[in-house]
Amino acid sequence: MCNVSVIEFFIEYAEAEEFAGKRVLEVGSKYVNGSVRPFIERFLKPREYIGVDIEPGRFVDIVLPAEKLLDHFGPNSFDVVVSTEVLEHVRDWRLVINNMKGVLKPGGHIYITTRSRGFPYHASPYDFWRYEPSDMRAIFSDFKIKCLKRDPEAPGVFLKAVKPDNWQPANLDDIALYSMLLGKRTKEIVDIKDAPLVRRVVFKFLDSRARLLIPMALLRLIEKSLAR
Repeated sequence: MCNVSVIEFFIEYAEAEEFAGKRVLEVGSKYVNGSVRPFIERFLKPREYIGVDIEPGRFVDIVLPAEKLLDHFGPNSFDVVVSTEVLEHVRDWRLVINNMKGVLKPGGHIYITTRSRGFPYHASPYDFWRYEPSDMRAIFSDFKIKCLKRDPEAPGVFLKAVKPDNWQPANLDDIALYSMLLGKRTKEIVDIKDAPLVRRVVFKFLDSRARLLIPMALLRLIEKSLAR
């Protein structure tokens, strides 16, 4: 999944020598409103490009939850890891990010785009978290950050970082993120049952077929109200 600004981020910051002849993993690769894969494969010429997602679909080579990356591929397996518009949708963000760090080879590059507070609720199939640049800086304190910037078009953050040769994983336990379920920052990994009653009812409605019965303008208003 991606938008125009995500594509532009890769055009500006992805360098051919990072990808050419290399092994690339895309986490959350199913085609939804665009993909960086055609650009990377056509212009950056990786040796191998593997896309994983929790659902089958276009650009999905292996159906695999991100929580199982290390179990499936093993450590230090890829030269590049790409994840666009995925991290807000995974419940256990610490586990998934540590998996992405773990499968990346020392000296390899990771590219991440995700959403920040103010971006509307968008379940695909869930929507748990919002990340700020300061959050990403803390989360990737064990990497060398090459680029960290806000999405110029919508609330979001873009990251490019390198895994050091002497990598030691950072402790992420004390990092709090903004929870869409709770409507506040928290260190806890929460579920829908932990949300306040009103938010819980609204989320369940938005995730049901009943949402099709209300006007689109009202639906968008409800989704935006959850992002405040």
